[in-house]
Amino acid sequence: MVHVTYTSGPICALTLHEHESYINTLLQLNTPCKVNHLSLSLSLSLSIRIHLYIYIYISLSLIVVVLERMPRRNGVCLWSLYSCAVFCLVAIVNAEDPYRFFTWNVTFGDIYPMGIRQQGILINGQFPGPEIYSVTNDNLIINVFNNLPEPFLISWNGVQQRRNSYEDGVYGTTCPIPPGQNFTYKLQVKDQIGSFYYFPSLGFQKAAGGFGAIKILSRPRIPVPFPDPADDYSILIGDWYTTNHTRLEKIMDLGWRLPFPDGVLINGRGDGGVTYNVEQGKTYRLRISNVGLQNSLNFRIEGHSMTLVEVEGTHTVQTPLSSLDVHVGQSYSVLVTADQPSQDYYIAVSSRFTSQNINTTGIFRYANSVKAVSGTPPPPPNTDITWSLNQARSIRTNLTASGPRPNPQGSYHYGQINISRTIKINGAASIIDRKQRYSVNGVSFVAADTPLKLADYFNISGVFKVGSIPDEPTDKAPYLDTSVMGADFRDFVEIVFENRENIIQSWHLDGYNFFVVGMDGGRWSDKSRNNYNLVDAVSRCTIQVYPKSWTAIYLGLDNVGMWNIRNEFWVRRYLGEQFYLRVYSPVMSPRDEYPLPQNALLCGRAVGKSS
Repeated sequence: MVHVTYTSGPICALTLHEHESYINTLLQLNTPCKVNHLSLSLSLSLSIRIHLYIYIYISLSLIVVVLERMPRRNGVCLWSLYSCAVFCLVAIVNAEDPYRFFTWNVTFGDIYPMGIRQQGILINGQFPGPEIYSVTNDNLIINVFNNLPEPFLISWNGVQQRRNSYEDGVYGTTCPIPPGQNFTYKLQVKDQIGSFYYFPSLGFQKAAGGFGAIKILSRPRIPVPFPDPADDYSILIGDWYTTNHTRLEKIMDLGWRLPFPDGVLINGRGDGGVTYNVEQGKTYRLRISNVGLQNSLNFRIEGHSMTLVEVEGTHTVQTPLSSLDVHVGQSYSVLVTADQPSQDYYIAVSSRFTSQNINTTGIFRYANSVKAVSGTPPPPPNTDITWSLNQARSIRTNLTASGPRPNPQGSYHYGQINISRTIKINGAASIIDRKQRYSVNGVSFVAADTPLKLADYFNISGVFKVGSIPDEPTDKAPYLDTSVMGADFRDFVEIVFENRENIIQSWHLDGYNFFVVGMDGGRWSDKSRNNYNLVDAVSRCTIQVYPKSWTAIYLGLDNVGMWNIRNEFWVRRYLGEQFYLRVYSPVMSPRDEYPLPQNALLCGRAVGKSS
């Protein structure tokens, strides 16, 4: 037992467990710490190391006793083994990746984002929730106490959960946290950098809040392709309903369509509710994530140009932008230099390509500002899809920049790998049993009574069937099923998202980044490959598909697990436009996939099972 005293809060007891994979040390909180936001990796890591050094000292003392009784042989002193033991044990202690600890209390509370009182999901009393600050390879230990009167789950949009889909926080992989109970997520941001966010994944809880930013910085020894900014702001934008999320769920369960959202929020605030303070001549990093429910949003700052530098963990070619389309579920980083006269400027966010327009503003305020904002905010680009499509195509990987590792991002030549399989994904509106549903390749997803990953681990039959969704659209009438597509570990596949509808779709894949090799209007065909970008396509985890268009991605299946593929248009996801990709390795080795976490919640038909 290791006891660590925090600078704010009580003493927390931490138990060290040896992971079955022998490469991770898991730290499980046994008692809650009354700390709003805990991120003490350096001091905690030092404290843990001090205790481990004590254990090493005791162990080495025992080794000394043994060596003193051992003879010398051939003039070689066996004491050399002592030096070797010291070196190895100290190296083990220093090699451990840092830990960051968070204790979150999830409650309902009154919020007024658009001037109307409504019930929101708060984390430690905050809406949005606390930002997660981390560095590549950090271990994040997040103890979530569910004080809602309903089950709760958090998922981590963009965090790849390498070899560990059990922690992904969607119902297909993880049991919900029951009311009044807690669960400790153990995540590692392995080989990742960039801008992401977390959100409630059950039902329509995302419409009540509970989301927050995730910031993963590069390790100090890894160069970043731009100077350190004066400050680093996380900006969460999204459309919003003033109606309670449970009421919205009832409307959808009855088979009716939801009304259009009521407005747009910036960091949980309505029009004019957010101000970002800047100083003349300094450059700032803005991490912009669309955490909304359905609408693509355009982001712009009056009188200022932005420079795109990162997309969902990939450093990009540094492209100047007057405004940026951020589709639902996506995250971007831009640099903005405060190079205008000292006054206030509008930050404008507005919906795109919709029959109804919703918008909001924030304030970009210079120090010693001599003038408040006035007049109308800057208008969005024209509504022609071509402008947005061209912007998306211009986003490319910076091949010479280092990613999470010191090797350049362009050292992985994805365009030279043979494709083993082509999968075509078509999401569409469907009427099933006289109710509004949405489907993928004719299958509308329904959740099973047991998380699919647990059913897979415990070999519980009858929960799902691999191959219950075809690789491409069919002419069959849409139907309900727990759709799971099988795939082999280390395959390299092509996925083509086809959108035959008049709205923008936005698709996300948990557990992976993929290369966006092409997008265009019309129908995809084999000839479309002739125009693929096989050199510097951006690598990301969420991609838009424009109306009556297609988007193609390349994906290396190097992460074993059960992974959710979903439309980020949340009504469509709720009503079936999602499925799971089961990436399978027959080896069943911890080198490919970690075993079931010791603290995993068991529900459904997994109750009472033992690993």
